[in-house]
Amino acid sequence: MYKLPAITIAFWLMKICATTLGETAGDLLSMTMNVGYAVSTIILLSFFLATLLIQLFSKKYHPFIYWTVILTTSTAGTTMSDFIDRTMGLGYAFGSLILITLLITTLIIWKFSEKSLSITNIKSLKGEIFYWTAILFSNTLGTALGDYLADNSGLGFSGGAILIGSLLLLIVLFYFFSKVSHVILFWLAFVLTRPFGATFGDLLTKPIDKGGLNFGTIGSSLILFSLLLILVVASIIQNNMSLKKAIVK
Repeated sequence: MYKLPAITIAFWLMKICATTLGETAGDLLSMTMNVGYAVSTIILLSFFLATLLIQLFSKKYHPFIYWTVILTTSTAGTTMSDFIDRTMGLGYAFGSLILITLLITTLIIWKFSEKSLSITNIKSLKGEIFYWTAILFSNTLGTALGDYLADNSGLGFSGGAILIGSLLLLIVLFYFFSKVSHVILFWLAFVLTRPFGATFGDLLTKPIDKGGLNFGTIGSSLILFSLLLILVVASIIQNNMSLKKAIVK
């Protein structure tokens, strides 16, 4: 039951676009539209559950469905993190610790239950639920880490993005030049692309005097949505061309 995409450069580009869009869109609802973190979280979690049900009941990989679920985990993760860190007053560091614990616990239970942390071929409904639970926690964790790096670490928006980008580069080097499990490297990269997206999102939306580019949440969301849509359509065209070549052969 192949319901997940191949892990390619295009995958990671779409992941960064989706998670960055999740950051700006989540802020658009909770802050720009002044809905608030609690209500925004309820609304966006509802969207996540609705799209997840469509994904769970689909029989094969559909790029639009898959990336819509990724996007809804990102938007929900943004407001969930802000609710934990700001509304509940737990702070970025403690909020990140809670989310890291939840993510690691999910992966451990998944491993013992399914005997595999498959990232390309989910063989059961339970395995797919574990997969999406881990993604939701990782995207929520990414927002908290990104905010911590940008606001509390002294690195600023660009400094946080550079740090996370450097860590991602190290993971790429480990992938090609070490024997470290590719599954472990995948989840490390998946977690880190979220704070990279979060800091990049802040870089796009924040005022220039605060180290940002001042595109605002609406402008940044439109730019990122357009880019993500182009990448998803391109991946669909590429998949169809590959299928046609396979049929001809």
